[in-house]
Amino acid sequence: MADGALSPGVNLEAFAQAIAAIQALRSSVTRVFDCLKDGMRNKETLEGREKGFVAAFQESLHSVSRDLGELERLSNLVGKPSENHPLHNSGLLSLDPVQDKTPLYSQLLQAYKWSNKLQYHAGLASGLLNQQSLKRSANQMGVSAKRRPKAQPTTLVLPPQYVDDVISRIDRMFPEMSIQLSRPNGTSAMLLVTLGKVLKVIVVMRSLFIDRTIVKGYNENVYTEDGKLDIWSKSNYQVFQKVTDHATTALLHYQLPQMPDVVVRSFMTWLRSYIKLFQAPCQRCGKFLQDGLPPTWRDFRTLEAFHDTCRQ
Repeated sequence: MADGALSPGVNLEAFAQAIAAIQALRSSVTRVFDCLKDGMRNKETLEGREKGFVAAFQESLHSVSRDLGELERLSNLVGKPSENHPLHNSGLLSLDPVQDKTPLYSQLLQAYKWSNKLQYHAGLASGLLNQQSLKRSANQMGVSAKRRPKAQPTTLVLPPQYVDDVISRIDRMFPEMSIQLSRPNGTSAMLLVTLGKVLKVIVVMRSLFIDRTIVKGYNENVYTEDGKLDIWSKSNYQVFQKVTDHATTALLHYQLPQMPDVVVRSFMTWLRSYIKLFQAPCQRCGKFLQDGLPPTWRDFRTLEAFHDTCRQ
């Protein structure tokens, strides 16, 4: 991907030399451990063995020190990239099976760069406008400041009753899916979604925005010792750990801040496609199992089942 290339601020020649220095350092460290492993050998007398071991060990340590100093010198010459992008969970967008049609990951990086540049230039423009103000008097400035509307918060906060109604309608949409809503920590909602006798999903919500999902088996315990939903521990089964990763990717895919109820309904529709997790074959290879696992990926548009390696 072009976005992942080194920036012009990186010295490529020094970077290649640093890689060679790392290899030399690893070889020197290996020789130190080989020296310790071999011990005192190939000498007839005890004094000769001790002197030989100490000399070889000192020479190995000097090699490590020399290679480490060279690596530190080269690391200062390599330079640093001009921009660092905090990817966090957005890296999961690269798991989309059709990168040529929906390159969300690369587009996200481009949007991040663009927003940083926009913020920088907006700050410069604001400073210039403040220096060249067209206000003719301090009184007019005070009046305009009073009339200027305050910035409204961008976070969408919905009343709990509206959230309950949306979840209730979604619960009635899917007969094979039951949703239990609770609020153990105030207004934030937590959902326990039971999909048939296949799996259970813990959904942590902030208003109508989904923050976190944990998928576990139908027979697994989803509660802590004090009776609250366990939102931290993973499933004991690899298949449900895979489904948890795919659910996190789905949360990044279904994003429409202006209509959060549509996002929740779309996510639940996608989650419902796992009702035949152990019954549907892979649409690519036609097999039910691959490496001991069923098809754990569901396409975001068609909801078809694929193995994790067949979806690429």
